[in-house]
Amino acid sequence: MTRIVCWPDRLTAAPEALFAYGTLQFPEVLHALIGRMPEHTVASVDGWRIAGLPGRDYPGLVPAGTRADGLLIRGLSDEEWRVLDAFEDDWYDLRELTLTDGGTAWCYTCPSGYQVSERDWTAADFSRTHLGGFVETSAAWRRTLG
Repeated sequence: MTRIVCWPDRLTAAPEALFAYGTLQFPEVLHALIGRMPEHTVASVDGWRIAGLPGRDYPGLVPAGTRADGLLIRGLSDEEWRVLDAFEDDWYDLRELTLTDGGTAWCYTCPSGYQVSERDWTAADFSRTHLGGFVETSAAWRRTLG
């Protein structure tokens, strides 16, 4: 079962865990946004694909017949969740997903019907080509929040 929470009320309380499959799985990005790398473990979700998004360096998670790998991030404070939620903005749907180990976590997924690339997004490709610039842009964005 998947629950979907819609903007703007989607974070009335901080969820227990975040499944990060894209840029938020990089310690450098989390340091730029919240100043630390929280407790984390490797995690997966079945029935999803990490898709490239046309014209964007970051991915979207879309339903598919595959497994998506990422990180399960725990121990985020209410303020850290607010920062990450603002960073991900209302373009993404925030859903509770069931992990392959049977646990659950909240995840920012691609909106239904959005046209994604046929190619998968990979952390390795992103790290090689975009990570440095993305970290700088993320840090600059974070400074605008005060």
